[in-house]
Amino acid sequence: MDQFTLNLIFVGLTFAIYIGIAIWARAGSTAEFYAAGRGVHPVLNGMATGADWMSAASFISMAGIIALAPGGGYTQSAFLMGWTGGYVLLALLLAPYLRKFGKFTVPEFIGDRFYSGGARLLAVVCLIVISITYVIGQMRGVGVTFGRFLEVSTDTGLYIGAAIVFAYAVFGGMKGITYTQVAQYVVLIIAYTIPAIFISLALTGSFLPQLGLIGSYAPGGGEQALLAKLDEVVTELGFTAYTADTPNMLNMFLFTMSLMIGTAGLPHVIIRFFTVPKVADARTSAGWALVFIALLYTVAPAVGSMARLNLTTTMWPNAVTGNALDGDAVSLEAIQTDPRLNWVKTWEQTGLLHMEDLNGDGRIQYYNDKNPEMQALAAERGWQGNEVIRIDNDIMVLANPEIAALPSWVIALVAAGAVAAALSTAAGLLLAISSAISHDLIKGAINPKISEKGELLAARISMTGAILIATWLGLNPPGFAAQVVALAFGLAAATIFPVLMMGIFSKRVNKEGAIAGMLVGLVFTAIYIFLYKGWFFIPGTATFADVPENYLFGISPLSIGAVGAALNFAVAFGVSAVTRTPPREVVELVESIRVPRGAGAATDH
Repeated sequence: MDQFTLNLIFVGLTFAIYIGIAIWARAGSTAEFYAAGRGVHPVLNGMATGADWMSAASFISMAGIIALAPGGGYTQSAFLMGWTGGYVLLALLLAPYLRKFGKFTVPEFIGDRFYSGGARLLAVVCLIVISITYVIGQMRGVGVTFGRFLEVSTDTGLYIGAAIVFAYAVFGGMKGITYTQVAQYVVLIIAYTIPAIFISLALTGSFLPQLGLIGSYAPGGGEQALLAKLDEVVTELGFTAYTADTPNMLNMFLFTMSLMIGTAGLPHVIIRFFTVPKVADARTSAGWALVFIALLYTVAPAVGSMARLNLTTTMWPNAVTGNALDGDAVSLEAIQTDPRLNWVKTWEQTGLLHMEDLNGDGRIQYYNDKNPEMQALAAERGWQGNEVIRIDNDIMVLANPEIAALPSWVIALVAAGAVAAALSTAAGLLLAISSAISHDLIKGAINPKISEKGELLAARISMTGAILIATWLGLNPPGFAAQVVALAFGLAAATIFPVLMMGIFSKRVNKEGAIAGMLVGLVFTAIYIFLYKGWFFIPGTATFADVPENYLFGISPLSIGAVGAALNFAVAFGVSAVTRTPPREVVELVESIRVPRGAGAATDH
């Protein structure tokens, strides 16, 4: 059976499961649409949260970033530290308290805690900006995955993915999404770990990829550590050592903080904790989610490292047992005739990989043509530059099984897992957007007397509109999946996280302070990002080139969220100090949220 047919079978079967679940769990009320009727078991909610959390960025991009980072793989550990640490913050500091408050949405909590419709509306704006930015990355991941494995263009893949999300998210709401995400978690974790085990066994002889990362490189005789071999190969070709330290510790620290507190402020993850019956269940499901997330996150560094080594030794076959440059680069004839290199042709068709024989010698030289020593060597050997013109970070995980020559069913399994990862998070984000519009904007501000049936219809229409916008933006994303997601984390860090923390743990911050803090955090962070990524992410509108030389104090747009959060806190406390204290009933409300009393009985307001 050929690869395309296998891909269709695996992806088609998972689609049938998702849509079947959505039909079975179709939402019939607003409580089911927004919070799955508050009846989800903590373990299932942990799995659903894991799928919601581990997006296309985690599944597709994270290992790719680690593998191909120009500054070395270790600098990208910020993604692992930030995302994992942020989830711990969310589980310990926010989730149980927000569940105890018993609302449907994050803006609803902010509106009640800060006794202000304006604060609630501003939270809606922040939530929509964050979620739209985040969902762009997911839709991009959907397009890349469908494009490759269904052998269509990335844009066509994006349209297909949008149609699938529409089918199960619009009708199922949170109830349908929750149980679909449980199935998607099972698919994606199997799809991620099985190829990693195969590759780890081949490269290190270790069954566990986590141990393989610190093991020996078996194809070279087993006398050299895997990471040492990787460092040797990439530095020989003029690249930065894979284990090199970061040259800008301030930016790395701020980036990690931005990811960490941004994670804790992501609305689509927070609302997952509104679906369990009790506050104690929110804590339990957070613990389970952390376990389920760790199963993938501890494997990702091994996947990235092994993918980079496999890619490099494929381009320079002599590197397996000796020095890369002592032998010849891979030939065009091999690419055209060797079945193990079919992945080059298939990925070039997607436009995400481009190789070109610039000097016409019939081989593809892969090296760092910006390195002066390699430039001198290239002049001596008649090379015209790096002939791997483009290799997109997003394809490293997806192409990894093909590069490692794994069986066809493993490649099809990865296709199904990547689709599951992208679809699960996209659905959660779209639900957060539709809830904010229908519940907070329409029912909370425009038409408070709207019927439940009318509100449910408004929620579904809002989600449809969000899918259309996300699809359009996904056609022209401002970066690869994980970069776009990182921007969303920055915005969440600068807006939602500070106001939630102050809403729960400070009795002094009032509505004036909260509104001023959110405004400053949102405007400052968004403008800084737009200056480098293009205004409203429209291609060609960036004010400055997105390069480190242009960054303010060396802080990249991906790291600016931590600064925005600090400004948010400072402005909120400053403004609150010179304005009236919150009303007595609000102070009592804050005390009731923080005290365990009544923790088993969260209520609907």
